Amino acid sequence: MDDIQAGDERFVWPHTAGEENPTSLIWRVRIRMDDRPGTLAKVAIRLADLECNILGVTVLPVPGGVLDEVVVRPPVGLARSHLVDAISAEGCACTGITGADLTELVDSSAAALAAARRAVLDPDRHAEAVREVLTADVVTILPASEANSARAESGHRAVLPVGGGQALVARRSWAPFVQLELARARALLDLLGAVRANVAAPSVLATADGADLVLRAGGPGDADAVRALHARCSPETLFLRYHTGMRTIPRRWSQRLLMPPRGMSVLARHGRDVVALGQLIAQGKERIAEVSLLVEDAWQRKGIGGGLLSRLAVLAAGRGYRELVAVCLPGQNGVRHAALRAGLAVGEYAEDGSLRIGVSVVPPGTGPHPAGEAPFRGADTAGGSLRS
Repeated sequence: MDDIQAGDERFVWPHTAGEENPTSLIWRVRIRMDDRPGTLAKVAIRLADLECNILGVTVLPVPGGVLDEVVVRPPVGLARSHLVDAISAEGCACTGITGADLTELVDSSAAALAAARRAVLDPDRHAEAVREVLTADVVTILPASEANSARAESGHRAVLPVGGGQALVARRSWAPFVQLELARARALLDLLGAVRANVAAPSVLATADGADLVLRAGGPGDADAVRALHARCSPETLFLRYHTGMRTIPRRWSQRLLMPPRGMSVLARHGRDVVALGQLIAQGKERIAEVSLLVEDAWQRKGIGGGLLSRLAVLAAGRGYRELVAVCLPGQNGVRHAALRAGLAVGEYAEDGSLRIGVSVVPPGTGPHPAGEAPFRGADTAGGSLRS
């Protein structure tokens, strides 16, 4: 299909009277106009005077005005140049015209979700999904070092990093990309990246002595195993976690530990036994979450605390948190050591006689140990504590 865009030297408006009618009977037209009441209505009247049937309208906010994408069915014999002239007569600018198809007349959100579904089912179709969302002519995959993000070609070219040293390069000749479209494409890529990372799925943690543990979210069915974990812990380990003398936990606590209000738990399992428990609980302010760790005595100093904390940090990043905070007794260094072993940035400050350790959250896949990989080695104690 022939495409027309403003400033394209291959097309000069107005066309000659003998211009052939395009083979497509549906046009996608982009119109730049001032954001004033009634402007679109006036353009619609102009289109109606040309006997164009408007099939759909999408409004794309742009700096200094709006960009309306109008899908029309023109009458047989109407030259594109006549449509451009009618739009110009209302003080608007036609930034591009291209042929369209009835299959493209779907809600943009629905189209994006459908493209995302196809890409989730077939990861090799990520580039195709982005092309559909952007209605681009072509989307290619290049090494990030060769993508040249500074080369925009007056908005007709866009570079979207996808990680792993690669980038998608999108091109569209008939109309430049606008920021709203690129934001949709980036959101789609973020979604596909989250699906690929699948941080909520169970993962394997290799301990310092070669044992493999399964890290997964805790649920109601784990109550007995969590109670057994506490029964196997020494009074010293339980005191470091709860800051009070206790030997066992009430049954009602099991559910609260596994499914805390405004939070979640992560278990480390070896066979049928739960050998460690971590919690992530929202503080309700400034995107900060509290974190706690409990590691069975026999499994301490094997890297489990660091593995749990790294997993909690990845899950916290996925939930939008920027910092984890653990409340520790003076002289207790378990959480601090675990965080350093996990490659997380640590800061300390005192409050109400307790040491609060702030851990900067590392986004999934960007830290020294990506999601699903936990080759942590080194010394861990029972872990830090918080008031829950």
